[in-house]
Amino acid sequence: MVEQEADEILKDADVADVAFLVVGDPFGATTHSDLVLRAVKAGISYRVIHNASIMNAVGCCGLQLYNFGETVSVVFWTDTWKPESFYDKIKRNRLNGMHTLCLLDIKVKEQSVENLIKGRKIYEPPRYMSVNQASEQLLEIIQNRRGQSEKLALSEDTICVGLSRVGAEDQKILAGPLKEMASAELGGPLHSMIISGHLHPLEIDMLKLFAVSEASFENLKMTDSSTFTS
Repeated sequence: MVEQEADEILKDADVADVAFLVVGDPFGATTHSDLVLRAVKAGISYRVIHNASIMNAVGCCGLQLYNFGETVSVVFWTDTWKPESFYDKIKRNRLNGMHTLCLLDIKVKEQSVENLIKGRKIYEPPRYMSVNQASEQLLEIIQNRRGQSEKLALSEDTICVGLSRVGAEDQKILAGPLKEMASAELGGPLHSMIISGHLHPLEIDMLKLFAVSEASFENLKMTDSSTFTS
């Protein structure tokens, strides 16, 4: 509705109060900026009440927010569609020593091809990508790029952080090498993941509080986060 029926949301907003509530901060998506532009064009005044979102709440793991680069989205792969573009964005961040927040895919109210073609409003069960699934996809990409003799932006030993249900009483944070995140237990959704860049000693000390295992940080090299490996 937000994307296709914005005029309906703004209808009568010039003579009555209309509230639009979103999960996270209202400017976490360009769609919401579009609403503002439409309101201004229509001569409708507006007020924004900001909120917390995963974009800043990830600071709970101890990584400093001003050390984050471009945020990336990791989508569910299919048997015939396995995009790797998010890896290239992680690569750019790592080249600059920056951490990468990975927003993991959510499939809600998805229809099968058959139901879509036949116009049946029957929806598939909701799916939420886990840190395990995102890690497995990244590990596969690493193997693919290694097979192409490409210099790798990260490896199986790159320190990553898995977060689940951030802000809830049962939130969980685990930190360790990528290969360990593929089997780390973080419970139910929603999950997010961070690929570390250059790590400050204070950031390392904080991540150790959430280590997957005691050995997770034993072989960590300070240079690993800011250099590429063969």
